[in-house]
Amino acid sequence: MFFKIAYWVFLGFVGIIALLLLVSSFPISGNIKFLTVQSGSMMPAIKTGSVVMVKPEQDYKIGDIITFGPMSKIKSPITHRINDIKVVGGNPVYVTKGDANNAPDQNQVQKKDVLGKVLISAPYIGYAVDTAKKPWGFALIIVVPASIIIIDEIKKIYEEVKKRKTKNKKQIDK
Repeated sequence: MFFKIAYWVFLGFVGIIALLLLVSSFPISGNIKFLTVQSGSMMPAIKTGSVVMVKPEQDYKIGDIITFGPMSKIKSPITHRINDIKVVGGNPVYVTKGDANNAPDQNQVQKKDVLGKVLISAPYIGYAVDTAKKPWGFALIIVVPASIIIIDEIKKIYEEVKKRKTKNKKQIDK
């Protein structure tokens, strides 16, 4: 019984990770992105390893948590709270600060550099999603469930063979 429950919980977890891996890799309508927070600068509001759902907005306000900056394999975007808004040349410029940081960020953020406002944060799931993006992690989410299914099927075949042998032996003994 425990094995079956653990099996379904594990498969559910793998399914969620696979879904998050897909949605973080492909564009979603409304320009929604799922990103992993890689530092503790927004603690306790957003924990390291959280997955955040980010959506672009027309306007941002002081207190909004935004994600900004380049998104590449070398450099990750930053997720911080808007601490102040200035207008430079008719365009808003955001002064940001991580909740866990003592001072505002050195660089101000142009509106064009903002990827969006954080709508939802799911703690710690980002660790699994980031692992699944690595070759060994991706192999793990394929190999482990496949192995569990294969072992379960071998067990069922063994029990069926054993049952048939017992049945055949009873028929021979008659």
